[in-house]
Amino acid sequence: MIGDPQFDDWEVVRDFEDLESAQVWAGHLETAGVDAVLTSDWPLDQFRRGDIALRVPPGRWSEAEELLGDWD
Repeated sequence: MIGDPQFDDWEVVRDFEDLESAQVWAGHLETAGVDAVLTSDWPLDQFRRGDIALRVPPGRWSEAEELLGDWD
């Protein structure tokens, strides 16, 4: 979601530079039952790179961090 304010209150778990990596990590959270969205303040470049934030609903940051920590 580019510039979508409805996710401004969601907590950022990780930042990514490429969409493919961000989608993989978001998929891990979704598989574990944690809602996750990818946001960016600006459109990605032609290589699908940019400033991409992986966000979870308020109050789910620690759970998401714990789940992602297992994959580091």
